[in-house]
Amino acid sequence: MTTTPGSLPPTIRTISVIIPAYNEEAYLPACLDAVMLHVAGLALEVIVVDNNSTDGTRAVVERYPGVKYVAEPVKGITRARQRGFLTATGDILAYVDADTRPPAGWIEQIVAQFGARPGLACLSGPYSFYDLSGFRNAMSSGWFVAARPLYLLTGYMMVGGNFAIRRDVLEKMGGFDSSIEFYGEDVDIGKRARKHGKVLFSNTFVMPTSGRRMTKQGFARIAGIYFVNYLSIMFRGKPSHTDYLDVR
Repeated sequence: MTTTPGSLPPTIRTISVIIPAYNEEAYLPACLDAVMLHVAGLALEVIVVDNNSTDGTRAVVERYPGVKYVAEPVKGITRARQRGFLTATGDILAYVDADTRPPAGWIEQIVAQFGARPGLACLSGPYSFYDLSGFRNAMSSGWFVAARPLYLLTGYMMVGGNFAIRRDVLEKMGGFDSSIEFYGEDVDIGKRARKHGKVLFSNTFVMPTSGRRMTKQGFARIAGIYFVNYLSIMFRGKPSHTDYLDVR
């Protein structure tokens, strides 16, 4: 793994890729294969944060010599993200989920966007779903189109499994809010990052991911939960849902 090329601003030279993982031995290999093929060459480091897994997640990581394994014993996505933040050394921290498959050109977009926009605090973009049918994929991806007016109104929209944020911005934010267990954590990141620069949601910054949550819990239900929590973070500063289901 190497440092990012010189097209980044002088104060932003390196990118750390961080992957939180809880019981992800089934999905993590494909994620790491994609990372090593498409991302690692321009990354300073790749870090997997094992969020108290009880399966073979660690054994998967150990099959990839260039990947750093870090344990976060207290379960929770925001705690895993925070552990990655505290461990990483890059100027930009790029977060993907363990069931994503970063495509060719993904990290190059991070370099290009932060290089072209000195005031950019955070970059995110939509999901596509590699394990949903064409119609269901279109319906699920359509959520991001439907939510765009909220983005234009508020200036922030985020996807937790597909974002890159400047380290100095995250430091100013005080890191991740560990009081948020799951729903709304990405909206909270975007809302607080917006105070320190532009939060760009780019439709070309697409991340293939699993649609397993929609498959198990239903698209309409999940879309409704995400929408309600977006509004709750927006107006109340905290999510409306504190419980969630681990889908593996």
